[in-house]
Amino acid sequence: MFGRLLIVGGSKEMIGAPVLAGTAALRTGAGLVQIALPKSVLATALSVTPELIGLGLTLRGTGKLMEAARKADVLVIGPGLGQSADADERLNRLLRLDKPAVVDADALNFLARKKKWPAWFKLRAVLTPHPGEMKRLAKLIGRSDVPTDEPGRIEIAIAAADAFGQIILLKGYRTVITDGKRVCINHTGNSSLSKAGAGDVLSGVIGALLAQKMDPFDAARLGAYLHGRAGEIAGERLGLRSVLAIDVVEMISEALREKESR
Repeated sequence: MFGRLLIVGGSKEMIGAPVLAGTAALRTGAGLVQIALPKSVLATALSVTPELIGLGLTLRGTGKLMEAARKADVLVIGPGLGQSADADERLNRLLRLDKPAVVDADALNFLARKKKWPAWFKLRAVLTPHPGEMKRLAKLIGRSDVPTDEPGRIEIAIAAADAFGQIILLKGYRTVITDGKRVCINHTGNSSLSKAGAGDVLSGVIGALLAQKMDPFDAARLGAYLHGRAGEIAGERLGLRSVLAIDVVEMISEALREKESR
């Protein structure tokens, strides 16, 4: 009833990214979350959060992955995926599906290596680049840099949303969310989120909201708000320097409770 989410990511060097995304999705209310990552590290990943369902990927074919993707209501693609030939093969197939999705991390880097935005991209997606990933994507719209001032960040996010036909969530201080017409600036969050893994948590939060049938633009802006507020709460309790991404996951419930009580 609360959505089936498939997270495709992870590699031998980055087991934690899909686990953080999946755990965050469960904390945000997704009913069932499956993580697809290399079979050799699957057991280790599931030992962190046993409530996740695993799908072990091998080097031979993508049949099981595509079957799982078709069954899922929503996809989160990219956290910790790496940039191998196997990852590229999976992305070439997954990005052609007509399905709501969050596209992050190495899935964005895969798209940035194209000469232009692929016409075969069929996902109805929220793209969540940080400034470095946005800079790589910007060449697809004839840009070479990402502004750091707020008006400039808004302008390039709108330009990318228009060109790609997707929701853009440009991460950073005062995260920008736009569908090319509407623009939202998120005001929650602080330096407690400046740690590895925080972006994976955000992808999981947005994915869970999409799986619960929320409009993609609304899911992106609410996800950014909840993620930022969870980081603030974790910072208040642990100190800004000491917050880990998993601490942000644990505070999602507090951020949700606050939001629901208003």
